Amino acid sequence: MFKNARLKLTAWYLLILIFISISFSLIIYKGITGEIDRFSQNQRLRIERRFQENNYFPKPPEIRFVDPDLVEEMKNRLALILVIINSGIFFIVGSLSYFLAGKTLRPIQEMVEEQNRFISDASHEFRTPLTALKSSLEVNLRDKDLTIIEAKKVMNESVEDVNDLQKLSDSLLQLAQYEKPKINNHFEKNSLKQIINESLQTIEALAKNRNITIKSLIVDGLLGGDKYGLVDLFVILLDNAIKYSKEGSTISIKSKKIKNSIIVSISDKGIGIDEKDIPHLFNRFYRSDKARSKKGINGYGLGLSIAKKIVDQHKGTIEITSKINKGTTVTVYLPDYS
Repeated sequence: MFKNARLKLTAWYLLILIFISISFSLIIYKGITGEIDRFSQNQRLRIERRFQENNYFPKPPEIRFVDPDLVEEMKNRLALILVIINSGIFFIVGSLSYFLAGKTLRPIQEMVEEQNRFISDASHEFRTPLTALKSSLEVNLRDKDLTIIEAKKVMNESVEDVNDLQKLSDSLLQLAQYEKPKINNHFEKNSLKQIINESLQTIEALAKNRNITIKSLIVDGLLGGDKYGLVDLFVILLDNAIKYSKEGSTISIKSKKIKNSIIVSISDKGIGIDEKDIPHLFNRFYRSDKARSKKGINGYGLGLSIAKKIVDQHKGTIEITSKINKGTTVTVYLPDYS
């Protein structure tokens, strides 16, 4: 599809540029040949005037200052030169048009491919729990000896599966929301402390359930952008830190200012991440082997993808450093608007 579109776009670029080139060539040809004719005529009139002033009689029957054959040859050579130039322009412009068409279509192609991957990945992630849910319900419906207690158990498990699917759909909608370039429409200055406090309130219950203490050492500053997006960012990072930390451990969140940046780091003492997994953590649906094998943790590998989108929208960067069984530190660099 994109190959044909690229060829068509190249043809249109080429057609437009060649039309302009030929039009200018015709204008140049008409202008120069007109000047040659005018020059020839002026010279003939000038010589005739000299004969009249000097009373040369009889008047020469024909005064040829410029040979007409030479004039015609000059015109032909000019036309040949313009044809050669336009031929060269045709090949050069053709190559450049093909390159420019590819460059023009590349963002569209990447967007379409990204959407196709998104649909494919989302379909795969939805298919697995839906298949399990459907199979469980079908098996139990066929069981004539199913008791009320067993039926309630199946229903509870089904509700849990539905809740997981709802979380997945919410995460996908959230990811799609932050993929839109809309940050400039919601730009405002926000207190870093206020954003962190709201994030902590959101995940407070989860931390208490796991008996995890969050130590906050925040130096206040002003962050520019969407307040709700920034709160979501730190909720995601704190939620991950809590999920993969040991019960009863401590998570620290710190900030500092360097030049024109505010640096926020969240450190835990959890299971850690293998070095080979770190480059892939921001990919959609990616989960490290350690995360997959940890019991009691549900997730689809979308959190860090969403976090990366939010950071990118706010013109910042995010880094992850980790050691197996020693913990992980996520560092976010955001512009300082203080």
